[in-house]
Amino acid sequence: MRKISEEQTDQRGPAEQQIAVMSEVSKNSLEKILTQLKCHFTWDLFKGDVLPDLEDRVCNQTEFLNTEFKTTMYNFLAYIKHLRGQNEAALKCLQKAEELIQQEHADQAEIRSVVTWGNYAWVYYHMGRLSEAQAYTDKVKQVCEKYSNPYSIECPELDCEEGWTLLSCGRQRTERAKVCFEKALEKKPNNPEFASGLAIAMYRLEEKPPNQFTVSVLKQAIELSPDNQYVKVLLAQKLQAINKEAEGELLVVEALEKAPCQTDVLLSAAKFYQKKGDLDKAIELFQKALESLPNNAYIYHQIACCYMAKVKQIQNAEDSEANRNKEKIEELRKLARDYSNKAIEKGLNPLYAFSDLTELAAEECYNSSFPEAERKQLQGPSNFQEYQGKPEDTPILHHLNALTISTKSTEKEKVAYQPQNGARNQLPQNTPNFWYLQGLTHKMNGDLQQAAECFEKELGHLLKDSPSGISRIFLPASEFEEGSAEVGQSTDSSPLCELPNSGAETERRERKGE
Repeated sequence: MRKISEEQTDQRGPAEQQIAVMSEVSKNSLEKILTQLKCHFTWDLFKGDVLPDLEDRVCNQTEFLNTEFKTTMYNFLAYIKHLRGQNEAALKCLQKAEELIQQEHADQAEIRSVVTWGNYAWVYYHMGRLSEAQAYTDKVKQVCEKYSNPYSIECPELDCEEGWTLLSCGRQRTERAKVCFEKALEKKPNNPEFASGLAIAMYRLEEKPPNQFTVSVLKQAIELSPDNQYVKVLLAQKLQAINKEAEGELLVVEALEKAPCQTDVLLSAAKFYQKKGDLDKAIELFQKALESLPNNAYIYHQIACCYMAKVKQIQNAEDSEANRNKEKIEELRKLARDYSNKAIEKGLNPLYAFSDLTELAAEECYNSSFPEAERKQLQGPSNFQEYQGKPEDTPILHHLNALTISTKSTEKEKVAYQPQNGARNQLPQNTPNFWYLQGLTHKMNGDLQQAAECFEKELGHLLKDSPSGISRIFLPASEFEEGSAEVGQSTDSSPLCELPNSGAETERRERKGE
């Protein structure tokens, strides 16, 4: 409702002026009440835009999750609908949440409804239907006054709902979710719903290597809630990380049998098999998850990664097998490119997919520069010292050796590792595949933007003599005008420079003071 200007008020009669003033007072008092409510509108869930596929994921959860979680997801879905300007659809979701509360929590209906009523009040307020908004704040007040607080209460069920909602908002909210579940468990330590929430939050927060405490928390959650198949797969992944893969796989198989269509189970199981190296099984599970989440960019990207890993599996096999499978390798590379492009279409930051794709294509250039026997010797760090190459190959060997060692370094050491600054590791810019090797270095150090730019340059030189002129996409005009084939030319005209910086790239530039 818009505020009435003094000029407009002066033109009205006394009765109209009084109504306008009362209406404005009502709106101001309502706004103060709304900010006190515990609901999605006051939980500070998003800093920026809502993730493109979030609505699909939440809708999927309302279909496959246990009933107690469905209420939470319908509340969350209502908030997402509101953010997208679909307030009538939001009201329908809240109505569904109310119905589920009456069906599953009749003995706690009032407490469980506080969040839903708060959401109702906020949606009606934004629709300008203030009397209906006021009616729902009054319903919240009737419940909260029983706990000596007019509009907000401390309650483990409300902490739990906030925790589940935060878990659905991404990793940046996981620490807050963990705190919510811990608060809830202080009041009800054996509640299955609270224990499952804490276990999932701790799983997501734990740094590698996994510690035994998180494993025990996951096991306790399964004891309290044996039908929670998602937690079983999370435990399986932790067991896999501590060299108990066989024990973990039994849990994965059981979870897939009991929840064959639950997407969070499918995705976590796919990651288990991806790490195991069973890439066909991983792809099968990722593709099955896509049936329910067709707009999820992450899944497309993971399938692309699986196909690229299959290429490397074949290349690392015996030479004779690799030769027999040249057509298969090309087919897998095409699939990897197709799924990466699909991931970009669905909203994946192009930087990540682009880096993987250009590396895959530039790798062919690197492979073509060394005889197969020499490439085989370069595959592992233990063979570098044994390699007896030509004198001009020595800088390449030093660079590759340092690059391989850097993959085991700490993050601080990786940042400090700059091969171009060390005489031992410095590569001449006319070295074959110079930009491909530099790209690998930047990728190891986490500089994806620089890595992708280097891979672009490598592709440009690889395709320079192509009659189609495709290399002009990657190389600056000066290289064509001068007829220069020097590898060290700048590529400031790289199309990648037009891409928006990712969060990681922005943070990196800020650290360097750029």
